[in-house]
Amino acid sequence: MNFKQTIILIFAISWATLANAQSKNKKFMKVAVWDTYVTKKDGSVMHFDIIAPSEMKDTAVIYNYGKTYLKSRGQEGQPLSAKECRFCHIESVRPDWEASIHKDGYFIYEMENCK
Repeated sequence: MNFKQTIILIFAISWATLANAQSKNKKFMKVAVWDTYVTKKDGSVMHFDIIAPSEMKDTAVIYNYGKTYLKSRGQEGQPLSAKECRFCHIESVRPDWEASIHKDGYFIYEMENCK
């Protein structure tokens, strides 16, 4: 192997190593979890989390996500405000949430009495 071939080989190995390191260090989306309890029309309580990008801090937008979800469950018009929905914590996005967040801006994680 001549000098030029050696330099090209070293460059190729360095490039591949850098690309591999960058893919391993990929930043993961951080999401905010909003713990939500809504009294249903039958008097039972729905418990679900509204998951949205951590940068989303506008509570009106978060509550509207919840209201959209409530409408999809036949619970349109039920109160959803700071009393029912509160910021809980920040975490890394889970793969099963990510597509919904990219598509709709949020994901609903159902926990109790949501069906």
